Amino acid sequence: MTTTDQYPEAPRLDLVDELHGHRIPDPYRWLEDADDLRTKAWSQAQDELAAERLAALPGRAGLTATLERLTATGSVSAPAWKAGRQFIIRREPDQDHAVLHVVEPDGTQRPLVDPMAIDPTGRTTLDGGVIDPEGRLLAYQLSFGGDENSVLHVLDVATGEQVEEPIDRCRYSAVVWLDSTEFLYVRMVAEDEAPAGEQAFHRRIWRHRVGTPTSADVLVDGPGLYEDHTYYDLRLSHDGRWLIVSGSVGTARRDSVWIAELVPGEPVPLLTPVLTQADDVRATMWVERDGRLYVRTTDGAPRWRLAVTDPRTPGREHWRDLVAEDPGANLDAVRYLEVSDGEPLLVLARSRHAVGELALHCLDGSVRGTVELPGPGSLSSLSVADVRTPDQFGRLWFGWTDFVTPTEVHRFDAATGEVVRESTAPGAVTVPAVRSEQRTFTSRDGTTVRMFVLTPARPGPVPTLMTGYGGFAISREPGYSSAALAWVEAGGAYVVVSLRGGSEEGEEWHLAGNRGNKQNVFDDFHAAAEALIAAGTTTPDQLAILGGSNGGLLVGAALTQRPDLYRAVVCSAPLLDMVRYEEFSLGRTWNDEYGTVADPVELEWLLAYSPYHHVPEAGNHRAYPAVLFTVFDSDSRVDPCHARKMCAALQHATAGDPGTRPVLLRRETDVGHGARSVRRAVDLSVDQLAFLAVHTGLELH
Repeated sequence: MTTTDQYPEAPRLDLVDELHGHRIPDPYRWLEDADDLRTKAWSQAQDELAAERLAALPGRAGLTATLERLTATGSVSAPAWKAGRQFIIRREPDQDHAVLHVVEPDGTQRPLVDPMAIDPTGRTTLDGGVIDPEGRLLAYQLSFGGDENSVLHVLDVATGEQVEEPIDRCRYSAVVWLDSTEFLYVRMVAEDEAPAGEQAFHRRIWRHRVGTPTSADVLVDGPGLYEDHTYYDLRLSHDGRWLIVSGSVGTARRDSVWIAELVPGEPVPLLTPVLTQADDVRATMWVERDGRLYVRTTDGAPRWRLAVTDPRTPGREHWRDLVAEDPGANLDAVRYLEVSDGEPLLVLARSRHAVGELALHCLDGSVRGTVELPGPGSLSSLSVADVRTPDQFGRLWFGWTDFVTPTEVHRFDAATGEVVRESTAPGAVTVPAVRSEQRTFTSRDGTTVRMFVLTPARPGPVPTLMTGYGGFAISREPGYSSAALAWVEAGGAYVVVSLRGGSEEGEEWHLAGNRGNKQNVFDDFHAAAEALIAAGTTTPDQLAILGGSNGGLLVGAALTQRPDLYRAVVCSAPLLDMVRYEEFSLGRTWNDEYGTVADPVELEWLLAYSPYHHVPEAGNHRAYPAVLFTVFDSDSRVDPCHARKMCAALQHATAGDPGTRPVLLRRETDVGHGARSVRRAVDLSVDQLAFLAVHTGLELH
């Protein structure tokens, strides 16, 4: 009996594409069509195989109990202040989804949007919310089944009642309130207003009056505003005078920016361009309470600098440096802190080698001091009081977490310089004894790279789970993870690698790992594995890797490039066919990150590492690691066809014993790429960790 006899049958097509002189086989093209009867039958057979194998994994019951205990922390966010009211996101230990609450000035707290009350199945998620300046109305977005196709609702904060009909097609929609009667929002065009299959790539900005039909909405326009497949962000000054619109084409790390001066009661004037894609810089702009236009930008500063100008002269030639780039840290966020009886301060949030910092500056840019944090960790949800809540001036709230601390909210008081813990996560849990350290190692080309390593209270080598991302300038920072702690509690080590392609070391770090430099990301990952082995932390037979989305591409490339280095792999919601990735879902919006097959040079980049195209014919006697693909049928970002095709290719080609090095595909329905209920998150983690544990020798109890 051959290896492939033990897997569902997957006929190989004699299909070869010819692109720019390359002959590119694609034997599993038929698996791209989820509605094809052959695909349905094959998927059902894979479901049955995976369910049988995963259910039989040892230690599942104990692992489930551990994960449930470690996720029973719940969660809490820093408050957003509007006219004396606080708005917070909070999840109690027994809740499947976080709930948006309002806290009245007298301290009374009540829920406003509870996804489980709306949909007890747990398939509805809260995607975001924005409160009007008077704290009276809430515009919030819900999506169902993981599709992220948000529907915009408006709720009366005092009564909890809906005040108008929901607005659909609001995926990734920014919202700004002009006052308590009108807001601007972003909406995808209707099906009949876009080329076939392109609705998701065309958006418009509309002015909407609460209580009126969307047919009466007024288009906001400006030169070049709707020329590309652009995602838009909206910002409005606190006095409602200055509107700033920023846009990025797909995930390109370049910003277009427009500005307009508004007059109450008048139509939004034609927006004036400030930056275009041709300027090739990142820039976040906003008009602050002092009337100045602030610019946080990578222009001449890959780790970002802060500049100011008059909003009436917003062009680059008028920008004046306020806080120069710190060559060792990224400038991630800025907050304007009103002080009751003194000059306002600027609070600058930075990350140095992925570890958070807070600094205080005067309005002239000079350094005033620092805000002491609880320890090495990461920051989230920085907030200050709005202009209608003067009794809270001088206070800054921020979320803080590290690998063993669930996110908690701290408050800094400018008057005293003290930082106090205002609220912890709602549920108290006991975390395992963990040693956390940041190590450095050298990649293939001599570059110094860092990784966070969590180890148990026992000497190595131990089964080790390594993860990373390495793309889209996304930084992996210290943060509480029930999966990581469950792995360490069982006796393993957990590692997060700060790969090139991310932004842990600034925009240059990102550019060193994208497009034609993508192999650097995989080289960093391999070098991290070799450094862990050399340090005695683990061995190749004890080393597991896990990645999702672009991280799924990472581990897909890792297992095809160095199958000898890794023993087990979880590849979740992955990109794997890099020749055809632009054909599916949002793929075409990512070609600034990866390259496009339309360009012969960029096709060479993609073919050099595309995991699907590096799985050879059967008979090469290559024993791949044990592999578990996890995919989600409602994923509207990465099509599950990538994993289907790669799974079929590996099952056909591997010389590994299906009993000891299986290749499995776990499929979920009614859930998408991102947010999910806690229950479903635990179920997924149980399957993933139990699979990796059994193949690396980690004993679960």
